[in-house]
Amino acid sequence: MVKRLYKYLRGTYLGFLLVLLYSPIAVMIVLSFNESKTRSKWGGFSFKWYKELIFESPDIIEALKLTLAVAILATVISVILGTLGAIGIHAAKKGYAAALINLSYLPMTMPDIVTGVSLMLMFVFVNGFISLPRGFWTMLIAHITFDTPYVLFSVMPKLKQMNPNTYEAALDLGCKPLRALTKVIIPEIRPGIVTGGLLAFTMSLDDFVISFFTSEQNNLSMLVYAAAKRGVKPNIYALSTIMFIVILILLIIINKRSDLENIS
Repeated sequence: MVKRLYKYLRGTYLGFLLVLLYSPIAVMIVLSFNESKTRSKWGGFSFKWYKELIFESPDIIEALKLTLAVAILATVISVILGTLGAIGIHAAKKGYAAALINLSYLPMTMPDIVTGVSLMLMFVFVNGFISLPRGFWTMLIAHITFDTPYVLFSVMPKLKQMNPNTYEAALDLGCKPLRALTKVIIPEIRPGIVTGGLLAFTMSLDDFVISFFTSEQNNLSMLVYAAAKRGVKPNIYALSTIMFIVILILLIIINKRSDLENIS
């Protein structure tokens, strides 16, 4: 009796949690195919808002290009920096490594508004010496700053799980350090790198506060925030639906690949 009650409560809680998390997304997807512009009225199934998004919304397309460019570049650079940083911290002495880990936590624990304001002040100061107006490059630097710790702390657990003698054995067998890094360490920590890269991409894609303070160009989050004051148009629903589906497909591919790697 107790076990049945436990299973029932567990299933009910899980179902409630899934509904709470995904019902807003489901509503958004449905509304993106609604012919009517009014959210409370169903006007029939239509791809109207997707056509308007692609052919009649140049401001959204430009913001999307900026968002994707910053997210992709920030992810690539933060994956490189975070992976190398994790390897360096893992190889460092305990006291030194602990200090570096605590410093690396700061960008993740500080409120976004503090990070955004401090980076803005830094860019304004630097602009007094070299030409660095707030735009694409300042936004990219800011995103790399808060993306890198997510990669670092995704890779660290995989390094701890790895056999420490494997790298040394490769060196003893005549493998050069760089080759041992790419052939021994990187394959072992690849799941952590992929997870960190996915987190970095998602965080960069979603960021508003830090981007608002560090750039005068609008990314998607800034554009949606500005549109919310006037009323969000249904083409934003279409854009959000496309982004959700793309990220969902990416997650499925990564999970399938991880399962195949574990089997092999």
